[in-house]
Amino acid sequence: MSRTILITGATSGFGKACAIRFAGNGWRLILVGRRKERLDQLDTDLASQTAVLKIPLDVRNRTEVLEKFQSLPPDFNEVDVLVNNAGLARGLLPAPECDLDDWDNMIDTNVKGLTYCTRAILPGMVSRNSGLIVNIGSVAGNWPYPGGNVYGATKAFVQQFSRNLRADLLGKNIRVTNIEPGIAKTEFSVVRFKGDWAQADKVYKNTEPLRAEDIAGIIWWLANLPEHVNINQLEVMPTMQAWGPLAIARKS
Repeated sequence: MSRTILITGATSGFGKACAIRFAGNGWRLILVGRRKERLDQLDTDLASQTAVLKIPLDVRNRTEVLEKFQSLPPDFNEVDVLVNNAGLARGLLPAPECDLDDWDNMIDTNVKGLTYCTRAILPGMVSRNSGLIVNIGSVAGNWPYPGGNVYGATKAFVQQFSRNLRADLLGKNIRVTNIEPGIAKTEFSVVRFKGDWAQADKVYKNTEPLRAEDIAGIIWWLANLPEHVNINQLEVMPTMQAWGPLAIARKS
C-alpha cells in the first residue's frame, strides 16, 4: 500500500530533493510551498510517477494551515511522514544592526509555521497510532556564530520542540527526528542575502558542502527504519566543515 508524505518548503532545496526521492519510490506526495509556479512545475515533473497534491501556502498563516491540513482529500488524509522543511535565514548583521522585519520573518516561519503544521497533522497520527515527524533544524541551533543571532535561536527552538514532542508522545507509535544540517548548497544563502547571488556564491567558494540530495537520502532512511527505532537528533556536516576555536577579544 502506498504511503503519504507531506513536505513543507517543497519547491526548492531539501524539500524538492525529498519530493523527488519519495516520488521515485511510489509515495503519495503532499507538496506545500509559497511559490505556486514552482509547485505546478514540480507536479508536472513528478505526476507520472505518483499521486501529487499541491497546496500553495505560506506556513506563517495559521488559519490557512489548519484549514487546509485538516481537510485533506480522502486519498491524502492519512499522512505517514511530515517533513517540516519550510524555513529560512534572513540577513547576517550583528544584533544591534539587524532589521527587525528579518527577525519576525524567521520567527514566524521557523518557529510558528513549524508548530502550526505539526499541530494540524499530529492528531491524525495519534488516532492511527503511527507516523514520523521530521523537523529540519540546523547546526546553528547548537553552535553560535556572528550574525546567527535569531536564526540560531529559532533552530534551538526546533531542537527543544522536537525533544518535547517525544516526551508528549511517549507510549504512542509516533517518531520524531530533528535533523541538523551544516553548510549545504541550496538557495539558503540566496534567501539570507536577499537575492544577492554573488554574495551567496562566496559562502560555498572552494568547498564541497552538503547537497540537498544528501538530506533527502537521510529522510528516506528515517522513513524506512523499523517503527520501534527513533532517531532523536542527527547533526550532519560535510567532511570539509568542523568546529572552530572559541573567539577571544584581545585588548589593543
